[in-house]
Amino acid sequence: MVDLFGGSPDIPLASALDSDDTVQLLDTTLRDGEQAPGVSLTPEQKAEVAHELDQAGVEFIEAGSACTGEGERETIRQVTALDLDATVTSFARGVKSDIELALDCGVDGVTIVVPASDRHIKKKIGSTRSEVITTTAELVEYAKDHDLWVEVIGEDGSRAEIEFLERLMKEALDAGANRSCYADTVGHATPETTYEYVSRLAALGPVSTHTHDDLGFAMTNVWVSLAAGADLVHGTVNGIGERAGNVALEEVAIALAHGYDIETATLEQLYSLAQTVSQATDIPLPPNKAVIGENAFTHESGIHTDGTLKDKTMYEPYSPASVGRERRLVLGKHAGHAGVQAALDEHCVDVSESEITAIVDRVKELGDRDKRVTDADLLTIAEEVQGRERDRHVKLLDLTAASGGGTPTASVRLRVGENERVASGTGSGPVDAAVEAVRAALGTDADAQLDSYHVDAITGGTDAVVTVEVEMSRGDRTVSVAASDSDITRCSVEAMIEALDRLLSVDNNEASSDVERSADADDVSLADD
Repeated sequence: MVDLFGGSPDIPLASALDSDDTVQLLDTTLRDGEQAPGVSLTPEQKAEVAHELDQAGVEFIEAGSACTGEGERETIRQVTALDLDATVTSFARGVKSDIELALDCGVDGVTIVVPASDRHIKKKIGSTRSEVITTTAELVEYAKDHDLWVEVIGEDGSRAEIEFLERLMKEALDAGANRSCYADTVGHATPETTYEYVSRLAALGPVSTHTHDDLGFAMTNVWVSLAAGADLVHGTVNGIGERAGNVALEEVAIALAHGYDIETATLEQLYSLAQTVSQATDIPLPPNKAVIGENAFTHESGIHTDGTLKDKTMYEPYSPASVGRERRLVLGKHAGHAGVQAALDEHCVDVSESEITAIVDRVKELGDRDKRVTDADLLTIAEEVQGRERDRHVKLLDLTAASGGGTPTASVRLRVGENERVASGTGSGPVDAAVEAVRAALGTDADAQLDSYHVDAITGGTDAVVTVEVEMSRGDRTVSVAASDSDITRCSVEAMIEALDRLLSVDNNEASSDVERSADADDVSLADD
């Protein structure tokens, strides 16, 4: 049997944390997260993310690296101008000019990063251990003289000689630093190494932990850091960052709240924050990601759906509402009677026992073809089983889109009820322009929200067929629709119009039912007279 702990000290995770402990978060999405390949945030995007982080109660926000350039400094100034409750910091290398540039941006604090491993000291900056210690103390004193909150990170700390790392951080704390930070810069450390290093740094004073996920240990190493005495965790929204990314801030927050009753952030804000960062960075949310993934509160299996309908906590560790989410029941080859019935009830479709059995069989058949069964699929199946003609409220008659050298434009001709409507729109691309044209044509009928928009190429080549799947909501109603076509603009518009038509059909059905119930009530009243 392999001894995973290799004789190292026990890690008392079970008893290390309780609700009396205080743990704070430092978000580095705007600095470390932006180091993910292909990510470049505008000043406006950084300000929006910083504002949402502050709304979520995150205590520390690293707004960027003032030393990067004037553009980055202007971005940091936009964040500091927001007058947030959070402590806004700048990343600073181990040189005085970086601290001066940070001061010029009006930040509340600096994270001073100095080399800790011999690899960085000798090969990267060509210095010595003693010079690093002396320089670090001087920089801390300078920053504190200017009333800054100061954290010192030993870069590549997990590969540093522990005795030297201790000496370095002791000198930093003695010089006035508010805290030291253990940094697993390249995601190298095992939990045993992390526990030992953080324990020894915690004996010197307040210590933070900064972990990366190259070995898949980012979250585990946060937990052993907390067990070892750390009380501040560095992380990024959605876990974005260089290479395999950083520990995900939202996962740390929910795990501390759910498992230990320790509050670090306003949990209901987490999903909105995740979506904001995803849209700003063009990094989609992984469907299987904890807290923020599409599948986190989505149930398909017949057994799971049935159990969830009987007891909402049956197959969920915490309420989706607690993190700003909603529970979803989707249909596929694992669907059962309870799940299909619940989905039909949501759309006000009444079915008999024999009809529900036939519908379930058709849903399973569709799911067996490796296809997700959307709401539109289900409603179409129900209409076919019941032999009902569908009375469409909205239908696309014609679509024209152009995206030449100028502004993308589009025009649509729709049939809405008994009338035809024509409208045009402009946008950032042909799809955006076409959607705006549809909204203009529908007017108040388009009072619906596009909750998700997903495109998949299902064939290869320049004439590839794409599938567009949208989810839209109107009031408390939600509907999902998928459409396929070689023209992505037409495909997108058809999917959205189908979704809008389904949403409007539900409202019309309810209105008709209300009229019938009212008529029935009048008949009873007359009979009583």
